[in-house]
Amino acid sequence: MFGSRSSKEEKDAATDKVSADLSQSRDPQAPKGRPTPKRAVAQSQRKAVVASTGNRKEDAKRARERRRVEMTKQREALANGDERYLPNRDKGPVRRYVRDFVDSRFSVAEMFLPLAVIILVLSMVRVPSIQNIALLLWLGVIALIIVDSIGMFIRLRKALNQRFPDEPKRGAVAYGLMRTLQMRRLRLPKPQVKRGERP
Repeated sequence: MFGSRSSKEEKDAATDKVSADLSQSRDPQAPKGRPTPKRAVAQSQRKAVVASTGNRKEDAKRARERRRVEMTKQREALANGDERYLPNRDKGPVRRYVRDFVDSRFSVAEMFLPLAVIILVLSMVRVPSIQNIALLLWLGVIALIIVDSIGMFIRLRKALNQRFPDEPKRGAVAYGLMRTLQMRRLRLPKPQVKRGERP
């Protein structure tokens, strides 16, 4: 408070010099004192630095163009199975194996939508016997899907444990079961194996 201004400036200069010396003599293998950012955060920061031009309209235009290019690449990857541009939920050898495992087999669940439409039409007919048949068909389809899904769950989990013992497999079986509910021609990424072909 009562010290001279020059002495404060000298102390600040000395502190800056010490911190500069410490930063130069720091061991490169030593911890950096802050956590490493997640990959998504680092990529978004890198994109923000690259994309910033100072002009908001130009930045927005470039961002839209970049998103359009990324979406086009993603659509093409979903059609041809290119791993580089697939969404994160579909990437990796485990997910690819699950897709091939599901696509190489016929499952009752993939016929759910067409059967549901047929049963719905039958249930709308005002004849009690046809409505009873529709109800029985509905119960039969649900029972078949449950039995088939349980069998698929057991076989897929066993195959994944044998083939990828050290890889993380969280959510892979559920991913496969959700894929069985889609009709084969509507699945994305598109099937890369034929029915009966070993994955």
